[in-house]
Amino acid sequence: MADHAHNLAFASHALHRPTTGPVGVVTRGTTGHNRLRKLDRWMHYQPEVRRLVRSAESPLAIDLGYGASFTTTCEWARWLRRTRPDIEVVGLEIEPSRVLPPRDGVRFELGGFELAGYRPHLVRAFNVLRQYDAGHVLDVWQAVGDRLAPGGFFVEGTCDELGRRSCWVLLDRHGPRTLTLAWDPHHTDRPSEVAERLPKILIHRNVSGEPIHEFLRAADAAWEQAAGWSSFGPRIRWRHALDTLARQYPLHGWRRGVRDNLVTVDFAAVAPRSLG
Repeated sequence: MADHAHNLAFASHALHRPTTGPVGVVTRGTTGHNRLRKLDRWMHYQPEVRRLVRSAESPLAIDLGYGASFTTTCEWARWLRRTRPDIEVVGLEIEPSRVLPPRDGVRFELGGFELAGYRPHLVRAFNVLRQYDAGHVLDVWQAVGDRLAPGGFFVEGTCDELGRRSCWVLLDRHGPRTLTLAWDPHHTDRPSEVAERLPKILIHRNVSGEPIHEFLRAADAAWEQAAGWSSFGPRIRWRHALDTLARQYPLHGWRRGVRDNLVTVDFAAVAPRSLG
């Protein structure tokens, strides 16, 4: 089970007033090559994100809290440039010692949830809020959403150390839209094993009576029902499991074959029953 003893607290009221400095607290900052590859691929092919990147005038993407290395920010930039070669990518970190010189066409600056005054089209915050107190999540979501450019998106989530299991929420300025679970089919035996990487808003809600718990149980049941397809490999088996799950939940289709087992569901279908 994941250890949440490191949860961090900060003055969330600073999110909603003008500030002269970064808002947030320093996190552990761990990262690694290809750790966020599942999200990078998903954002590259997600139709609304792709349409926004293609059509925006002077598109700007911010990697918020990139950690102790430039690695995942530069990897994301390469994916984004497949769609829009001129997109500007900025990495923001609240810890001054982690602010790096520009490289691979990416700038690195000091900043937190205030986004250093930018109004970006895309914001990514991965493995950041997981280290905060759960009570701050909605405030951060609102603050970042309010600072997006028109039509912009915010992706917030978490993954394991090697990027084999990953979960994220897609938000716009109005709030959360979808939840995505993605996992390496050769290192995960059933969908519910991804639960320990749920975003902070859901990680403690995986208990009986909560929608996310019911969704994971339904995903496991669909996986078991598709056992007859096991000989064709876990990806084919999961495609048939998705057919079953789609009869119960509002899933978002995926037109392209991917390396991962993946499911995207309306966030409203898995949202906590109470946020109090």
